[in-house]
Amino acid sequence: MFAHPWWFLLLIVVAALAVGYWWINRRRQRYTMRFTNLALLERVAPKGPGRWRHVPMVLVLVALVLMTIALAGPQGTAQVPRNRATVMLTIDVSLSMRATDVEPSRLQVAQTAASAFADQLPAGINLGLSSFAATPSTLVTPTTDRQAVKNAIGSLQLAESTGTGDAIRASLAAIRAFGSQIRGPEGPPPARIILLSDGKQTTPTTDPADDRGAYPAAAEARAAGVPISAISFGTEYGEIEIDGRPVSVAVADDQMREIAQVSGGDFRRASTELDLRETYANLAEQVGYEERTVDLSGRWFLAATILVLLGAATAIVTGQRLP
Repeated sequence: MFAHPWWFLLLIVVAALAVGYWWINRRRQRYTMRFTNLALLERVAPKGPGRWRHVPMVLVLVALVLMTIALAGPQGTAQVPRNRATVMLTIDVSLSMRATDVEPSRLQVAQTAASAFADQLPAGINLGLSSFAATPSTLVTPTTDRQAVKNAIGSLQLAESTGTGDAIRASLAAIRAFGSQIRGPEGPPPARIILLSDGKQTTPTTDPADDRGAYPAAAEARAAGVPISAISFGTEYGEIEIDGRPVSVAVADDQMREIAQVSGGDFRRASTELDLRETYANLAEQVGYEERTVDLSGRWFLAATILVLLGAATAIVTGQRLP
């Protein structure tokens, strides 16, 4: 794709120069053939560089072609860091997160991966952190201070119950409050909630479709233009011990998938530390970068300049003049 394709008309001039150079050389050859005493000509005429004499002109002609392409404004797409976006990282700290089906435990792996995610985001992204068990806690409001977020991630503590719906609403409230403070001419910055959980909602009701449940909260997020990237973390074989008895804490994929769908976001499943790290890495690229059309003419101008310099250097070495 080119911004100014009409500059390609200059290629006609380049072609004319190439034809003119060929014609001049043909004329020189014909003049030489008129010299009837070829033996004498070989003795008195200096020995030329042969085909090397054409190299300088060829390099200059190629440089002119490259310069014409540069003037036409070649464009391409590139991943550009976002300067203006808000992400709320929302992590489940219910007791099921102490399960060791993902060693050393679900929570410890989640903390390590979340810290790496914070480092992977571009500096301009505002990252906040909330945790939730029975009730949500906004630990860090959106900020570019990555160390503050990482410190809070390292201090996460387990508690009882899983209030997914309230957690989504708390994260949404933090995004709205932050957006109202930095609202620009084009409105608040784009935002996203990254929700990591391993279990089903247990409070205030076990039905995520109830008024305070996860699905209505996801619908509110969609209405606010804040999609949820839901990460279902753990395995079907996870269990913890409560009062000396083993209790199954199998991962709840269906609820997390529905939350993502209702919010207009995306669902991802991670059952190992590697899975979770890859998931966060993909999300960092998705939310931290955007595809933009960029001007590529600079590299073409650079290549043309190098070829012109090479052409001049070759002309000096071979003792030729550029016609």
